[in-house]
Amino acid sequence: MNLHFRRWLQNIVFLLLLSFNLAPLAAAAEAPHDVNGVQVLEAFDRQQAQRVDSAAAIGDRKKHLIMFLLGIPLLILLLTTGAVGIAMGIFGKPLFLLHMILAGLTMTLALVHVIVGLVWFYPF
Repeated sequence: MNLHFRRWLQNIVFLLLLSFNLAPLAAAAEAPHDVNGVQVLEAFDRQQAQRVDSAAAIGDRKKHLIMFLLGIPLLILLLTTGAVGIAMGIFGKPLFLLHMILAGLTMTLALVHVIVGLVWFYPF
């Protein structure tokens, strides 16, 4: 081995060993915190309540806008799927794979649209 490389490797190993030996001392030097478990849970509950309140703060106008913006691509996908299906059925075009992909995307977006609508406008 090259002498410089060996010396460099020894220094790295020495620094690693030194850092592992000094880490517990640094952790012990920190002042112990007097934290009560109940206080931690109460803070967590307050934080969760704030998140729920901010999530419920979406107004009806914004919800209707989001539903409308979900409905536009849904309608486009539905019409495109129908057009490809008609092209296959009447004109005999080989577009089965495209038709299935569009149908899958249409159904996925339709399910998202239904679930969002039920959750926002008909809460159980």
